[in-house]
Amino acid sequence: MSSPEGRIRPASGDDGTRQQGPLQAAFDTLRRHVGRQILGQAELVERLLMALLADGHLLVEGAPGLAKTKAVKALASGLEGDFHRIQFTPDLLPGDLTGTEIYRPQDGSFRFDKGPIFHNMVLADEVNRAPAKVQSALLEAMGERQVTVGRETFRLPDLFLVMATQNPIEQEGTYPLPEAQLDRFLMHVRVDYPDLATEKAILALDHEEARSGSRIDAAQRVSQQEVFAARRAILELFMSPDVEDYLVHLVLATREPAPYGSDLADWLRFGASPRATLALDRCARARAWLAGRDYVSPEDIQAVAPDVFRHRILLSYQAEAEGRTAQGFIDELLGRVPVP
Repeated sequence: MSSPEGRIRPASGDDGTRQQGPLQAAFDTLRRHVGRQILGQAELVERLLMALLADGHLLVEGAPGLAKTKAVKALASGLEGDFHRIQFTPDLLPGDLTGTEIYRPQDGSFRFDKGPIFHNMVLADEVNRAPAKVQSALLEAMGERQVTVGRETFRLPDLFLVMATQNPIEQEGTYPLPEAQLDRFLMHVRVDYPDLATEKAILALDHEEARSGSRIDAAQRVSQQEVFAARRAILELFMSPDVEDYLVHLVLATREPAPYGSDLADWLRFGASPRATLALDRCARARAWLAGRDYVSPEDIQAVAPDVFRHRILLSYQAEAEGRTAQGFIDELLGRVPVP
């Protein structure tokens, strides 16, 4: 990202919030639509919207039954676009994901039949159950936004978001994603069980949906043009040079943490890549925009940093033996890197 020096800060209220326009109102409607169906997972809902605005992909980890699948389906139902769910299994083949060439005996030619990856919203359910070849096909499509079969290359839709889920409590029969491939995900979000009040609200919501369902009017759906306009809007938010320096220093601290404590250097094997810098910038901007502000604050960066860094940091064997975690390392960095 270029430095914001010289950029004119947009006019706003005294608290930095801007007057809500049609674009902001459309996304507020989308947030409420998803939030009404996904109770107790406000952070997951926000992260989904941030991934949509930042043009990235989401890896969600949580136990079964925590509405991971329902969340992306609810988001897709509020957008102008199509949705497809892919259940990843050990016998899945790359062609089951990307599509295959079909032989046409009538003229001796081949026709490419597009696979389920050619949808706007794709749910890769239990992504760690598929072998490495299938995972690679998915992550290549995520990174390059295209699929190559033989000598032909096929572009994926302009609006393309993958939400992959994985189950942390079952490791037998799974193929963990390599760290280099995890870097393709914008964020790695963890979801946990709801509290008592939310659990009761979920029960009531289930009864209500069984009676009447939960739908959004077609006229209220966010169009693809509105999504692209919102993506441009977040890039126009003001980020001061000090805040931009803070963002970059945080990323650099994941690679060379010694200036912030010799103990942290012993925790680390590999830090976050430059892709993390871009992801942290986009996610912080998306969070600020969703909050109705016209500038990015250090708090925006701190709020999204754990989900941006979590899957990009490799701890040393010593740190793992001592029971350290990537989350603990990130918390230490956030507490030690000076905030502007």
